[in-house]
Amino acid sequence: QVQLVESGGGLVQAGGSLRLSCAASRNIFSNYGMGWYRQAPGKQRELVAWITSSSSTTYADSVKGRFTISRDNVKNTVRLQMNSLQPEDTAVYYCKGQSSYGDYWGQGTQVTVSS
Repeated sequence: QVQLVESGGGLVQAGGSLRLSCAASRNIFSNYGMGWYRQAPGKQRELVAWITSSSSTTYADSVKGRFTISRDNVKNTVRLQMNSLQPEDTAVYYCKGQSSYGDYWGQGTQVTVSS
């Protein structure tokens, strides 16, 4: 069974930084895209950042210039460096990986930004 496990969430003051990590239990994502989504209370889940197998990246307009996604196919991880965090970044952040077996999601990690 394939698992994606997120870590690195927490409580931070506005202007602070956090780094989220997502570790895959099997190396089935290296030839496919991986990314981060978030869901705030009462809102739909939205794409935050995406990275392809060739490390091309896409970001939501709201996080451009503040967040950076990266991946390490040797360690089967994808990371999200989040800088200049704002209260509106508060949400549960989910890791997603695509593979030939289908899409997989992590369980989510809470990020709370206080003003």
